[in-house]
Amino acid sequence: MAGVSARRWYYTRSLAVHKIPSKPSLEPGTLNNQPTVIPRAEHPVSRANISANALKVLYRLRSAGYQACLVGGGVRDLLLGREPKDFDIATNARPEEVYRLFRNCRLIGRRFRLAHVQFGQEIIEVATFRAQQANGDDHEAAGVRLDEGGRIISDNVYGSIQEDARRRDFTVNALYYDIDNFAVLDYAGGMADLEAGLIRLIGEPEQRYREDPVRMLRAVRFAAKLGFRLHPDTETPLHRLGQLLEDISPARLFEEILKLFLGGCAVQTFELLRHYRLFGHLFPATEHCLSRQKQKFPKTLLTHALTNTDTRLAENKPVTPAFLFATLLWEPLQEQVERLLADGMDEHAANEVAADMVLQAQLKHITLPRRFSLPMREIWALQARLGVRTGKRPLRLLAHPRFRAAYDFLLLRAEANVEVVELAEWWTHFISLEEAAREQSVRVAARPKTHRRRRSRANGHPSAAPTAE
Repeated sequence: MAGVSARRWYYTRSLAVHKIPSKPSLEPGTLNNQPTVIPRAEHPVSRANISANALKVLYRLRSAGYQACLVGGGVRDLLLGREPKDFDIATNARPEEVYRLFRNCRLIGRRFRLAHVQFGQEIIEVATFRAQQANGDDHEAAGVRLDEGGRIISDNVYGSIQEDARRRDFTVNALYYDIDNFAVLDYAGGMADLEAGLIRLIGEPEQRYREDPVRMLRAVRFAAKLGFRLHPDTETPLHRLGQLLEDISPARLFEEILKLFLGGCAVQTFELLRHYRLFGHLFPATEHCLSRQKQKFPKTLLTHALTNTDTRLAENKPVTPAFLFATLLWEPLQEQVERLLADGMDEHAANEVAADMVLQAQLKHITLPRRFSLPMREIWALQARLGVRTGKRPLRLLAHPRFRAAYDFLLLRAEANVEVVELAEWWTHFISLEEAAREQSVRVAARPKTHRRRRSRANGHPSAAPTAE
């Protein structure tokens, strides 16, 4: 945890250098119609660090007479001295009005209408200020529709910036950078929580989680990503509300899984998900295997894989969800294979049937598109082929498009399981050889051994071939 402590020191130091008020005028987690205003001279957010395309959108909205603010994670990360992943904008312009201002705009979303303004590969998301949530059971009066469990199913109601701040999930995400005067507007005490290193929900935590259970995953993700602590009120319900995730669509959970494990802090995220008993609602078969792990093998494999993912992301190397899911579901696959083999099925068929069973069971919880599920299955299938080192099979396997991914997966298995270390070392050596040396190596391996003729037990001489009477 030394790295987390170091990050926290840097963030706190960054805020202190810019003299951001340590005692804002409102208590964190509460809301006020009049925000704490941090003028440009007292905060580190600079237009030089904001995407030029985001600035174009902000300026055009302002020129058209609308209020426009950078909001959410972009503002939070700029205040912490981090490079934002993306830039989101909030405005009092309706989606249709945004659409008319930008030819490169398209409207998306059912639950809440959004405008996406596209500049090449970059998309600037523009959201209209949302209406204030009503108190008690009067959600319909506010235009917000909930299901029987309290989850929001319709949210297309617009309001003021003050009301929009009330609808944000965490205090550190309810900070607005106003392009009109370059000030930061704090409606929920988010500046104090940034300094304290706290993730705190706005409003009553259990109600907010029931409105949208994905907020539980977001709380864990931000805590891991920023090295922050969860506020006790925000943390306590997590231990007992995990089952709410089962009401979320598998497609939406797939997108959340990518954010959780492909954000550069997969190991910390994994540990927090298990700590708060959320992981089992996402990957129940894997959690079952982890709960009865043998010599810590399953968890060790996952830890190595997630560490490897973080390392590759830090080095700007590509990662694929296929490899991630292959690791997450490997142990359930092995468990099913063992059961099928015990029932008398041959090894090849057992691997194929087990892959079908594991994948179909997981798809009930999290969608895995075919562009990832097929490569994942190939990585699994190639593990058995990697065990064959005779003849020309190794040479043919080198030409397989998934060989490198399968080989990397074998290396991860070797880090967690001594039984495959020798196999991994053989393939590492084989890959390092020149092409001619590889061919010579497999020719030697394929050469049949010479056997001496068996001697007769009676006289010690080689037995003669049988003769006809």
